[in-house]
Amino acid sequence: MLLELIKNPVLVSVAVMLILSALRLNVVFSLVISATVGGFCAGMGGEAIMKAFTSGLKEGAVVAFSYAMLGAFSIAISRSGITEVLVKMLFRKLNKEVTPKNILVFKYLLLAILTLAAISSQNVIPVHIAFIPVLIPPMLALFDKLKLDRRMVACILTFGLITPYMFMPFGFGQIYLNEILIKGICSNGLQVTPDMAPKAMLIPALGMVAGLLTAVFFSYRKERDYSTVSGNGESSAAASQEFKADEKKINALSIGAAVVAIAVALAGQIWLNSLVIAALGGVLVFVIAGVISLRDTQDVFTKGVYLMGGIGIVMIAANGFAGVLKATGTIGSLVQLLSSGFGGHKGISIFFMLFVGLVITMGIGSSFSTVPLIAAIYVPLCIKLGISPLATVAIVGVAGALGDAGSPVSESVLAPTAGLNADGKHDHIYDSTIPTFLHYNLPLLAAGWIAGMVL
Repeated sequence: MLLELIKNPVLVSVAVMLILSALRLNVVFSLVISATVGGFCAGMGGEAIMKAFTSGLKEGAVVAFSYAMLGAFSIAISRSGITEVLVKMLFRKLNKEVTPKNILVFKYLLLAILTLAAISSQNVIPVHIAFIPVLIPPMLALFDKLKLDRRMVACILTFGLITPYMFMPFGFGQIYLNEILIKGICSNGLQVTPDMAPKAMLIPALGMVAGLLTAVFFSYRKERDYSTVSGNGESSAAASQEFKADEKKINALSIGAAVVAIAVALAGQIWLNSLVIAALGGVLVFVIAGVISLRDTQDVFTKGVYLMGGIGIVMIAANGFAGVLKATGTIGSLVQLLSSGFGGHKGISIFFMLFVGLVITMGIGSSFSTVPLIAAIYVPLCIKLGISPLATVAIVGVAGALGDAGSPVSESVLAPTAGLNADGKHDHIYDSTIPTFLHYNLPLLAAGWIAGMVL
């Protein structure tokens, strides 16, 4: 059994991808290489592997284009001066309160605001990652003045992007819990109701909270001086200046246009369910208001692609990688191999169901895509093991969410990196991926196992 497990193409490909990424090979290169290795391990030919990979790329094209448009909108907002006003207000507040106690209070108040902003992006104002390139780069100079460890900020942002959809049936949570999780379980022979999802996911959500508190108050609470961290040659202040407007151009019209543009973009996402239209509408508001000229839109889009285009390319490659994993047909055999090897032992079976979910999501990078893959296998297995419906919801839900944090190809990790690395001083693997993996996947794995056992 152990030999079959080690040779499983899914495990091999994900392991190769993680090792190459940890060795600092570009994530896109790592995805292409690991997909090829996984395909060959499954007995696929080179042509079949490339066909599966390129077929998967198509699914990521819309996401990549949406992120490029989102980047352009973020640059347009920065030129209005609204982010500069916010940062200047925070700087004035900090400079007035120079005692160690007041600085500490200010620091944790700022962290609380970032946490609430991230959580709200999933439900109250469902913009998902859209707030990060707007809010974070202008704040890098402020973070550096506070000597704030950006790994802590990455953990805060990732927490806010994941925990709400796991537990709260609103916004993206309504999609994950009701449309994907509950529907997926029901379609595979177990009748459950939407009201069971928050109850089942309460213990796992508390695991995520434990990870957040550990990151904020223990792991990264010490000061970190970024003047000693190598970057792209720019200081944080210089990098954030790229996202600021000239002080002379900041006026009531610009600020008003920014407010209207944000409202238009929000309406586009909520009512039209289109990030592309939302971003385009926001940019057009700035053009109509005269904040940016028609000629300036060329530069705005180019810088927007530079800011967010990298995420889009990684997401496209991740979809290609997922296409190869699915084409191998070995995801189901991996689960069956693990479930058949423990003689129906409930505790061990639950652990390995969660572990396989972690591996799959680490490779695919999307918990929303993982649940449909595993529900067809996990639900009958849970019924066979005599696991309650409530515990089954927890197991499948956690198995899908595991790996969203800590995956090099997850947008919940890529987006924080995009914001925090505006000056080249925040490494995607060692400052975002590994910290979020340790602080969320480990407690979530433990909390998911407890939920599966006690519910």
